[in-house]
Amino acid sequence: MEKYFDIAWEYIYALIHKGMAVLDYLLSYLHFLGPLPVIFLLACITVAVTTVLKKYIKTKRVTALEKDFQYWLGIREEAMQCDDREKGKTLAKNIDQAKLNKAYYDYFLEGLLLGFITFYLPVISMAAYINEAYRSERLFDLFGRDYVLKFGSSEPLLFGALFCYILSILSIIIGRFIIKMFLKKHRNRQYAINTLSTGEKGLGISSY
Repeated sequence: MEKYFDIAWEYIYALIHKGMAVLDYLLSYLHFLGPLPVIFLLACITVAVTTVLKKYIKTKRVTALEKDFQYWLGIREEAMQCDDREKGKTLAKNIDQAKLNKAYYDYFLEGLLLGFITFYLPVISMAAYINEAYRSERLFDLFGRDYVLKFGSSEPLLFGALFCYILSILSIIIGRFIIKMFLKKHRNRQYAINTLSTGEKGLGISSY
């Protein structure tokens, strides 16, 4: 068995090195832009990959655990909605709390594992590549300096590739969140305007 694991690891190791070599070759055409744009592009690619993985990768077990958790949670919430508040609390307590807790923890742990595969693994893998491909020595060979960003003049703060990559990931995620909020607010406003306009027409009210 160990022999097969060694062979598999050799193939995986060779595949990783081949992938890094291909990525180095492709990125070499973009090095004229400077290190920061290249790193930001890699961050964008990483976020795009994680988005696709989150959208399309969902195991049957996660789906089943989610349904199980939502079922028991729904029963508990339905019991709490009883007209008699004290009776509702009693009914909620009589629900199998151990079953609800188990459903929650199973769903949480499975979701955590899936989140690691769909988000953290791509982010960490790209971080490992950037840390190796754009280390200080290689930055100097490629761009004539051993840093990516510099702040200040007398005693400047120097930031490397890995820091800029993490900062880029955070900036993209925050930027997407802000854009989604803006678009949602715009859609809600447009819906309210359309609803008001439809209501006025239905009542025969003219805005002119």
